[in-house]
Amino acid sequence: MTAGSRRPWCVVGRLGEGRIGLVDVDGSGARDEPVVLPAADLAARVAAREAEDAPRWVWSDTAEWYPALLDAGIRIGRCVDLRLVHAVLRTSQVVREPEPLRAAAAWDVSPEHLAAEPRGDGTLFSLDGSAGSPTSVPDGLEEALAEFDRQRAAAESAAEPGRLRLLLAAESAGALVAAELHAAGMPWDAAEHDRLLREALGPRPHGGQVPVKMAEAAAETRDALDDRTLSLDSPPRLLRALRRAGIDVASTSRWELEAHEHPAIAPLLRYKKLSRLLAANGWWWIDEWVHDGRYRPVYVPAGVVTGRWASSGGGALQIPRQLRPALRADPGWLLVSADVAQLEPRVLAAMAGDAAMAAAGAATDLYAGIVETGVVETRTEAKVAVLGALYGSTTGDSARLVPRLRRTFPDAMRLVDRAAEVGEVGGTVTTWLGRSSPPPDPGWSAAQTSAHLPDASTAEQERAVRAARSRGRFTRNFVVQGTAAEWALAWMADLRLRLARFEPVAAERAARASGPGFDRQAHLAFFLHDEVIVHAPAEQADAAATAILAAADAAGRLLFPGSTVDFPLDLHIAEHAGKA
Repeated sequence: MTAGSRRPWCVVGRLGEGRIGLVDVDGSGARDEPVVLPAADLAARVAAREAEDAPRWVWSDTAEWYPALLDAGIRIGRCVDLRLVHAVLRTSQVVREPEPLRAAAAWDVSPEHLAAEPRGDGTLFSLDGSAGSPTSVPDGLEEALAEFDRQRAAAESAAEPGRLRLLLAAESAGALVAAELHAAGMPWDAAEHDRLLREALGPRPHGGQVPVKMAEAAAETRDALDDRTLSLDSPPRLLRALRRAGIDVASTSRWELEAHEHPAIAPLLRYKKLSRLLAANGWWWIDEWVHDGRYRPVYVPAGVVTGRWASSGGGALQIPRQLRPALRADPGWLLVSADVAQLEPRVLAAMAGDAAMAAAGAATDLYAGIVETGVVETRTEAKVAVLGALYGSTTGDSARLVPRLRRTFPDAMRLVDRAAEVGEVGGTVTTWLGRSSPPPDPGWSAAQTSAHLPDASTAEQERAVRAARSRGRFTRNFVVQGTAAEWALAWMADLRLRLARFEPVAAERAARASGPGFDRQAHLAFFLHDEVIVHAPAEQADAAATAILAAADAAGRLLFPGSTVDFPLDLHIAEHAGKA
């Protein structure tokens, strides 16, 4: 077959006995004869095909196949991640013929299940022919071909297949990004992290001791509560001590404690904050996760039901702001960071076609724009009102402010209100591109049924009402958060390809700790819901910033063609993230 007649997809799978099979597939589903090769030769074959015709690689799970290629310095352009695509299609309400997919139970492996037990060695998997984890999806060639056929048929049966195909492509691109983020690593200054810990906690303790500043806060709290033996890490004992001191709280949460005035409150809150820092990102974290100047967390694409990412190791999605100065570029390199201003409200405006909300955020801070409309008086009130609308808050200031949004932005409010109504009666909702919410669990359904029986108690009825409202709040937010996740995936997918086209810098300018494929050109180093950070040679920083802006604009036009909603970025170029 000539290069010009190559099929657009290349399906990859195992054949046993250390062999790999590759099958080219065209748009009609016609297949070429398998190419069979030793597993050890796969990397070279992939590299050659990428240079020749760059097919869309189809494989069982990117987290299983791609890391070994990255270790060999090989990056691919596009793929179809059968595991992730299966998860979207089997539950999507826009798919009219999902039954064949739902019957393929071997592919129903949740991200949480996969993340609970890291697979393989340091690269998560090997291409030497060894078997995957018992929790992995099938990786044989025939299984991959059969699943690919099922997925293509299901996608084509969708009410709007174009939108759904966009989601599936973005989801698979996200899997590539996640693997590349781990392989490239985030440049991390362990010495600066240590300095920040010592500044906050005191010298590094040894032998299980508590850091000195934590101990001081604990002692001050115990003195104020007149209980010298109190364990601040025991919520029941702490709660009893607080009540004995006249602090009437139902829990030890920061929100409740801050509402009271007592000499014990300030040191207790300080202790809790330092304790969280020590437990989540203390010295053990440096020892475990930072090596050779790189922090390499394990991202889990679609680890949340809305499509948002999670992390199964390293806590990349919970790095506290006070540690951002440790995120430091290599010498001669810079960090280009960008986050989207008010992503979810802007996505809501675009989904609903709410011209008034789009105008409020046009080329400005959306919350400030809402103040300008006269709906509320302050930016803080605008933020409270919008978040109350997105998350279904019905108490406090939200109860007072959300009705004002309904009058001024009726289209946007109608969309989330309708999503809540669907959820309250047990229905499912769907994002802009086609990801659907999970159905209610059996306990929820049983509670609703019991509440409508003739002999149902008042308590049963009240529990059912609370459960219905809780589900309504979930579905209200699902459509917006899920669509925002889709926008972010489209943003990253486009940015990834733009950066890959940058010319490599000279070898002596390499950031060698980043590993092959990322050491000589700008690349993604961090992602957090609505934020990206690119690690770039200094001479490529401006071009990387331009690429970030262009990718954000392209994502908006791709998802919402014709919409007037814009997605402005807060963009910085600096040596370390703390300067941003």
